[in-house]
Amino acid sequence: MTENSASAVGSGREPPSSGPADAGGREAAAGGGREAAARDGREAAARDGREAAARDGREAAAGGGQVPAARRALAVLRLLAASAGPLPASAIARELGLPRSSTYHLLTAMAEDGFVSYVPEDRRWGLGVAAFEIGSAYLRHGPLERLARPLLRRLVDRTGDIAQLGVLHGAETLYLLKEQPTRRQATLVTDVGVRMPAQLTASGLSMLAHLPAAQVRALFPGPLVDRTGRGPASLRELRRVLSEDARRGWSAEDGQVTEGFASIAACSFDHTGHPTAAITVTFRRETRPEETWPDLAAEVRRTAADLTQRLGGKQK
Repeated sequence: MTENSASAVGSGREPPSSGPADAGGREAAAGGGREAAARDGREAAARDGREAAARDGREAAAGGGQVPAARRALAVLRLLAASAGPLPASAIARELGLPRSSTYHLLTAMAEDGFVSYVPEDRRWGLGVAAFEIGSAYLRHGPLERLARPLLRRLVDRTGDIAQLGVLHGAETLYLLKEQPTRRQATLVTDVGVRMPAQLTASGLSMLAHLPAAQVRALFPGPLVDRTGRGPASLRELRRVLSEDARRGWSAEDGQVTEGFASIAACSFDHTGHPTAAITVTFRRETRPEETWPDLAAEVRRTAADLTQRLGGKQK
């Protein structure tokens, strides 16, 4: 079983505020954007991103030269990426602990290269097309699969079981990689590129366990499907499973996808501590007594932690 503005830049400088009321309105709008992000269940990742950006900004402001200047630019990008929408320059300067004049100059330079864009109607700055292009190039390079494949191969060698890499795709697990022992394996129901209900798979459970409760609720608004009559039957039951999985640091499924097979998974995290992928091993139920699962889970957790480190992530 395989688991699985753009807007023209004006003068490049934010126009002067019309007064305290205008500033208050902008800050209120920024607060509203953050509240909207919270309602979508993304507040934890956004908060971590803003904190990381602010830390980079403070460290950059403490020094001089080309390297700190580069760190300031990266801090701006991280802050904008973690925000619900474009921000006024005053808010960027405040969040990063930078002088306003330096912030205006920095934003102007970044806009000239397309990394940020100025929205004159809103007097705010957002990510530019160049930032999107870099993100797209990252996806084209397939870094997640490249970084994970050797780790999966070593996990297979240590355990003798099938190992796989999965990511969340909405309320489903999408399987990206599969490595298996050289000995003949049974034909299973899933494979690379297949999607399965996340609440039935060990990899899906391991990632769902680290999402905000509001996001889990949004992903599963109706009845939960099953394949074999096993697995969580309600959102309440799913929450109990996720709470236990988050506590122990790994997830398991036993015959929920295919009768006679079981899987154990652990989650890997990105730089904000958000679940980004899961490492899973799958085996015939009869070959591994349940009392041996914690030892196998320890191997899977070590591999997932290695992937987190390779991704520059923050382990929970």
